[in-house]
Amino acid sequence: MKAWGAAAVERHEIEVFLALAEELHFRRTSERLGLAQGRVSQTIKKLERRIGVPLFERTSRHVALTAVGRQLREDLLPAQEQLLRAVDRAMAMGRGMTGLLRVGYSSPMVAEILLKAADTFRGRHPDCEVEIREVQLYDPFGPIRSGQVDVQVTELPVDEPDLTVGPLVLSQPRALMVPAGHPFARRASVSLEDLAEATLITVAGEAVPQHWLDHHYPRRTPGGAAITHGPAPTYWTEVLNLVGLGRGVSPACVEAEHYYARPDVAWVPFDDAPPVEYGFLWPTTGECARVRAFVDAFRERVRGVSAGS
Repeated sequence: MKAWGAAAVERHEIEVFLALAEELHFRRTSERLGLAQGRVSQTIKKLERRIGVPLFERTSRHVALTAVGRQLREDLLPAQEQLLRAVDRAMAMGRGMTGLLRVGYSSPMVAEILLKAADTFRGRHPDCEVEIREVQLYDPFGPIRSGQVDVQVTELPVDEPDLTVGPLVLSQPRALMVPAGHPFARRASVSLEDLAEATLITVAGEAVPQHWLDHHYPRRTPGGAAITHGPAPTYWTEVLNLVGLGRGVSPACVEAEHYYARPDVAWVPFDDAPPVEYGFLWPTTGECARVRAFVDAFRERVRGVSAGS
């Protein structure tokens, strides 16, 4: 590394100088750099000979920068910081930790955690940007297959050969949305067998997998009784409207009531239904360091929410 006219200054000399300029103590500097204390002293003396003036005032009890040493430190620090940023950026690019990460979601409860996870992710990886967008239930995998999103949090189960299901990140109790005047609305809970006594409103969409529909909108109760299926709108908000109008009942996550509560719909918890589970999903060929890092940030946020933070 060349600097100051014809003087050839080695990088390790600059590192030792800046460390000693901060510590102002030879032993602490040697421990910090993992060098022998004599090596630190020799390096500083060599640098001072190159420059031609003392950089430190030394006594048996005191180490201080000279005026030249203070000026050198002020001149070198910005260059060192720029160098470190350049190295960090190169390492980030090598790990795939740069660029735009597009994240999809289908639940407002998940969206809230995603926004917090994005803040955590950006703080750790400033060369990455995060874009969050909603994915509609009628086409749950279209955006991720077309490249509009790189990763998404979605309701399970998912069984698609070209998509990888990541870790389960959230699990919420299931409730039944019923018209406010329905007999079920006066009950403390309902069971899956009760679905045989009502009309089930589902969702429609050519891209919605049958295995997903069968899991969330079964056609028979666990005891074998038939469940009548009624209207099947495209958008989930239309399901709410139909329930409110008395056209049937529909299952949902208990937590969704906080976002969709309305006076004409009652939310009655199930006492025997499996929870609504959410997991990460990405193209099998598209897993990368950015995706893994974002999943980690999301899971940390979920743990924070569970702990009440």
